[in-house]
Amino acid sequence: MTERTFSAILADRARAAPDAPLVIDSEGALTAAELDAAATAFAHALLDLGVGRDDTVAVCLPNGRDYVIACCGIWRAGATPQPMPTGLTASERAELEVVSAPVAAVGRRPVSPHIAWLPSARIESRGGAVPDAAASCWKAVATSGSTGRPKIVRAAAPASLDLSRPVASFLPRAGTQIVAGPLWHSAVFTYAFRGLLTGHRLVVLDRFEAARWVDRVEEHAVTWGLLVPTMMARLLRLPDTLRAPSRVTSLERVLHLGAPCAPALKRRFMQWLGPERVDEVYAGSESNGLTFIGGTEWMQRPGSVGRPVGGTEVRIRDESGAALAPGEAGAVWMRRGTSAAYAYLGALSRRDDEGWDTLGDVGYLDADGYLYLVDRADDLINRGGEKIAPAVVEAALESLPGVDEAVAFGVPDDDLGEVVHAAVRLTVSARIDRIEAQIRARLGARAPVALHPTTADLRNEAGKTRRSELAARFAPTGERPPVTR
Repeated sequence: MTERTFSAILADRARAAPDAPLVIDSEGALTAAELDAAATAFAHALLDLGVGRDDTVAVCLPNGRDYVIACCGIWRAGATPQPMPTGLTASERAELEVVSAPVAAVGRRPVSPHIAWLPSARIESRGGAVPDAAASCWKAVATSGSTGRPKIVRAAAPASLDLSRPVASFLPRAGTQIVAGPLWHSAVFTYAFRGLLTGHRLVVLDRFEAARWVDRVEEHAVTWGLLVPTMMARLLRLPDTLRAPSRVTSLERVLHLGAPCAPALKRRFMQWLGPERVDEVYAGSESNGLTFIGGTEWMQRPGSVGRPVGGTEVRIRDESGAALAPGEAGAVWMRRGTSAAYAYLGALSRRDDEGWDTLGDVGYLDADGYLYLVDRADDLINRGGEKIAPAVVEAALESLPGVDEAVAFGVPDDDLGEVVHAAVRLTVSARIDRIEAQIRARLGARAPVALHPTTADLRNEAGKTRRSELAARFAPTGERPPVTR
């Protein structure tokens, strides 16, 4: 089979089964015919605004059918959707508009008055087919800035697919997919729309709530879903009656990614669903490579994020670029194919002349080629020459009774250079003095010198956090405040 445009694939689904529900959200079901008609109307509106082939259209909408309509309409117009995080500040949004120069925007009003604006994706229906076209870039994702300044990651692949080939071995061709994360997040966007185009029905949550997730899985017989570790932890905090295994029997597999998952959390999650239903992928928005591991395999190698798949190669390098032996930690470099799968706007790629690229993570390979992550290089805390991974501190804290969520970060120190602090969200009955004693007994000198209690969520709906903002908020001068008793 030859490649077909996204627009043609959607039209085929509408012709084959016009009454089939393709998107289910808080408003009910949107059928294939309704989505096709709404996408056409939105495409006409974009064309009327002067949007042309390969132009970029910023999308800043909440989760729901409107997001799906907007992106399908953008593809039908031959343009490229640019998902925008809804929580961007005005200055961050303005910076992204400068580097990406979108011709139009839908949803949240753009900062620049020169960008054409459609406040809604719902346009009055109008007849007339739109000429079949495919943008040369199928997505241009705006990052949230959790690892630095926001930037745009433009995919090198066009808005077309060969449906005779699977998107990925771990993404089923058909099924009912629950979309629990924000659609502006690269992985959520990718798997939701790749799934929709290959035969999925989407059950879209406006935001993640653990109890609602289980309700929707049970109600709509969901078969596949994407999670981040933050979601996994919140699901496990539900009372046993709300997450009874009988309520999620339709689930065939779930995939988690997006952040390091503490081994203790993953074990408890697999005890709930069964290891054969829990997959993990390590990858980035750049699609420069990926690794995969199934839950049963993970039980034999706890902590690993798997081995390379999809033609990926992995190397571990030291600061000079020399390859390291198995067991030695260094920068994780990956290579897949001969050409780049992405291009940055607003940032510089680290891809070298041989096609090797890095996301800035630190890890190591074992003797059998399984990858283990330590943390992001930029997040490592240098305490007197000892590199401390925040993920290790966070996993230890979150394994303690009474700690719902933790984020560790470095704070400047005159003596050691940096020391470890951590923000913690506690259960109502937790006593922070006990938690302080337990974490010091467990981690010793690597334990936080100060814990900062908070009632707010420490990670956003995509499981991301900005450690620099937490440091500025809780320890703006580098002082070591007394722990609240």
